[in-house]
Amino acid sequence: MKTAIRIGMLGMGTVGTGVAKMLTANAEGIRQKTGVPVELKTVLVRTPTKTRSFSAPVQFTTDFREILEDRDIDIIVEVMGGEEPAKSYILQALKAGKHVVTANKDVMAKYGRELFEAAEASGVDLLFEASVGGGIPIIRPLKQCLAGNKIQEVMGIVNGTTNYILTKMTGERADYATVLAEAQAKGYAEADPTADVGGFDAARKIAILASIAFGTRLTVNDVHVEGITRITPYDIEYAGELGYAIKLLAVARDTAKGVDVRVHPAFIPLTHPLAAVSDVFNAIFVKGDAVGETMFYGRGAGEMPTASAVVGDIIDICRNIRHNVNSRILCTCFDNKPLCSVEDVESPFYIRLLVADKPGVLASIAGVFGTQKVSLHSVIQKRKIGDRAEIVLLTYRVPEANMNLALYNLNKLPVVAQVSNIIRVVASDF
Repeated sequence: MKTAIRIGMLGMGTVGTGVAKMLTANAEGIRQKTGVPVELKTVLVRTPTKTRSFSAPVQFTTDFREILEDRDIDIIVEVMGGEEPAKSYILQALKAGKHVVTANKDVMAKYGRELFEAAEASGVDLLFEASVGGGIPIIRPLKQCLAGNKIQEVMGIVNGTTNYILTKMTGERADYATVLAEAQAKGYAEADPTADVGGFDAARKIAILASIAFGTRLTVNDVHVEGITRITPYDIEYAGELGYAIKLLAVARDTAKGVDVRVHPAFIPLTHPLAAVSDVFNAIFVKGDAVGETMFYGRGAGEMPTASAVVGDIIDICRNIRHNVNSRILCTCFDNKPLCSVEDVESPFYIRLLVADKPGVLASIAGVFGTQKVSLHSVIQKRKIGDRAEIVLLTYRVPEANMNLALYNLNKLPVVAQVSNIIRVVASDF
């Protein structure tokens, strides 16, 4: 029986600092829950002499091998972020027989299979609750609590930066560039915000969730991705008038045509629980055949929320170590399901056009849609811009391939000056 379980940690940034604080402040409660003291022993950092915002008897090192080769260290916690050297360090740790906790969505979304195989071969645990949703429990519920269900859909707001931007644009009728600059000033958005506003951060997260939910290995390269950079105050205004909110949604569905996995802005009815998720909060909506509809809500990032998920994984592994039960929850991707092409996905669409303001225009547009078997639910003329008119259309559900052909032909019409935007409508009854 071990008298203490010791941890080596890779990184002491925002999340690493939160983990250190939590392990120190809640040490007695953690000891009671695991039955053994849990101690942070050594931390890999760039600058060992840097002043830290916590005080604890922790060793600092710039050499990963000091942690890897320390026989007293049972668990390695990776919170350094990025693909490399994080992926190599995790792999070496697993092969050396160390249990690993990681918050790294980049690594898990791309190299999950390789890492799980290494963990299984060594008989150790690899847990990654913090890789999606920050402090929101979602990985463990999908792997354990909902394991008896056939999961049909996972849909969520999994990027706080874009949700903050869209919330501010909605509440203040501000344009994208203005709100982005404000988000950067407040530290909600990076100097280079591409990963967030381009949808790539959300794509990594939905690849992880879809792999678990549907039991098939998906990587970020399997996700169709669109960002929010084309959303304007007019789109948000029209969405509200029609009874919708605009959110950047990560969507994964298990369909007869394969796994449909994508990230894009969407109109979502104001009556849907995801429509009310505002500011930097995240929420993940899960639909199972037995449980029905459930939603997991909370802070998707930040020092202490993410640390909460990391420390939860640490406690789980400590219990396993104490009872000599390891490799309990490894890879659950037992299937090899095909991908559903985005062109086969059916959805209603919102389309905003700038057209010539003269008779016969609507007939020409309707003719293009009719040829591609796109049925129009409603057509509304919104405002005049010089000698042109802005038209907003909502379609009935249609395969994306048909919509793409219709848009191609619309762009060739002399009366259409611009296809200003096109946004999918989800959870719609038409």
